Amino acid sequence: MKIDSPFFDRIRVKPAEDRLRKPTCPTCQWPGCDQPGTHRAPKGRMAEGEYWLYCLDHVKEYNQSYNYFAGMSDSAVYAYQKDALTGHRPTWRMGVRDGEGSKKTDGMRDPFGFGAEMGSHGSGFEPREPEGRAIRTAERQALELMGLELSASAAEIKSRFKELVKRHHPDANGGDRSAEERLRNVIQAYNCLKKAGFC
Repeated sequence: MKIDSPFFDRIRVKPAEDRLRKPTCPTCQWPGCDQPGTHRAPKGRMAEGEYWLYCLDHVKEYNQSYNYFAGMSDSAVYAYQKDALTGHRPTWRMGVRDGEGSKKTDGMRDPFGFGAEMGSHGSGFEPREPEGRAIRTAERQALELMGLELSASAAEIKSRFKELVKRHHPDANGGDRSAEERLRNVIQAYNCLKKAGFC
């Protein structure tokens, strides 16, 4: 067996000084520090994914004074925090078929504007008929309580509401408390439909 073999070091109690493994960690990037830079610290806003390499003492000092929002106005900080709730992705109201920024071509939703490049000829897509309104359970129950079909128009809903209010008003029923409860249910159903945009 050769004495300078790497296998020989495995069976010796302690390898020779020149055969010890050298540290591969870069030095701390803090000015004047020569310790190993074992900890990452973010460089800041507009430099996402870039880091300083500091030793433990200097990364603690850096983190105590680090402020991502330094130099931003209060309104810019608020806008950033609000966008962070959705992961900085565009959003629109529930139940709205098209986002505000999307374009429509020939009745078809085209958020990226590909149809404008192809033109109306040669796209291969037929325009689709507009779909009906999406109806949730609460709205369906409100329409059923008012005795209306799912396809009722705004005018039908308003006229039916007026009719039911006149019928169930306590004054029209001699102060009957059950009529008052029915009136309250009709008003809640109408408000639900109004909030959902049915009338």
